[in-house]
Amino acid sequence: MARATFLTVVIAVGGSAAAAGELAATASKRIPICHGYSCNYRTMLALGPGDGARFRSILRAGAGSPQAERSAVSKAVRYFEQRIFRVTGIRDLPQSKFGASRIRGQMDCVDESTNTHALLVYLAERKLLRFHKVEDNASRGLFVDGRYPHWTAVISDRGGTEWVVDSWYAPMGGAPDIFPLSQWKKRGVLESGALD
Repeated sequence: MARATFLTVVIAVGGSAAAAGELAATASKRIPICHGYSCNYRTMLALGPGDGARFRSILRAGAGSPQAERSAVSKAVRYFEQRIFRVTGIRDLPQSKFGASRIRGQMDCVDESTNTHALLVYLAERKLLRFHKVEDNASRGLFVDGRYPHWTAVISDRGGTEWVVDSWYAPMGGAPDIFPLSQWKKRGVLESGALD
């Protein structure tokens, strides 16, 4: 009798944990979206169960390998940016005007990397990333080293390679740059005012 009661408790607790996991995966999440250059403005984006299902579908397609998962992350960023457009009503242009500030709806690299990092954390919290974990954002350039300052979101694979997820170069909803952080760190040289 005691053994049967113990098993019932274990099954009930296990069932509750599974139910809690399902609830977390489908729960709504409010994410503050940065825009206006260096997060001068924040607009709340509510991701509901429909968004959660869409992200699960996108990431499921990347379940075969780390490379496939990075491709799926790219698609997830594109979908996320479409959702951002729906709440801000402004389509962010690629890159940003140097020296500009407080342009509502437009994003510099601080805004872009902050928003992309928030998405990656959202995906990780829902256990949708199988081959990568979310790292702190990275930066490069100080002007004195001949490069513009620039920020990006970062993920790392199980082998320890860090990958940038940099959506700043593309127009809103475009594919982000995803390649090794070590390569990204070498870029951004000041050449005729252009950022590579």
